[in-house]
Amino acid sequence: MSLRAQRGVATREKVVAIARRLFAEHGYEGTSIEAVLHESGLSRGALYHHYAGKDALFEAVLEAVEAEVGRAIVASVRGVEDPRQALVTGCLEWMRLAGDPVVRRIVLIDAPSVLGWERWRAMEERYAFGMLKAALQAARAVPEEFTDLHAHMLLAAINESALLVARGGGPEAAEAALEDFLRRVLGPTP
Repeated sequence: MSLRAQRGVATREKVVAIARRLFAEHGYEGTSIEAVLHESGLSRGALYHHYAGKDALFEAVLEAVEAEVGRAIVASVRGVEDPRQALVTGCLEWMRLAGDPVVRRIVLIDAPSVLGWERWRAMEERYAFGMLKAALQAARAVPEEFTDLHAHMLLAAINESALLVARGGGPEAAEAALEDFLRRVLGPTP
């Protein structure tokens, strides 16, 4: 990689890290490009060379957060042999991750309104939601024709649980309740 390309990568990483913190602290609406410029020390032209605008910058931040979440979920199920247990373990990990203020704000609160539901779901399909669907299929937990619908329902239950915990609920009780719910929904191992 050339020195110029390396600088470009470093600049994008720096801007995404700054924007991630600002979007998490102030939300999409409360974060200005000027704040990103001020903290990064970049000129407006340099920023727009890498990102077409605030929406594109937010999308890059969301992509980075989604990738990080995906890696954490994969790590949480590494070594789990039983597909149903892997599904439960991955769902519990997502609930924990969704309780993180950065993930909650960027992925669950701002992303649907900034990107629109269709684009947000398409990105989710490449990460956590796609993994959830694959785990449901691997566990043979539902008939194949209902995988998408059941994945949406499970994701809604997990996200709501995470949002309740974030609002001051007890994380241990919520995790136990979600695990019980998942085991009931999944039924006995075939």
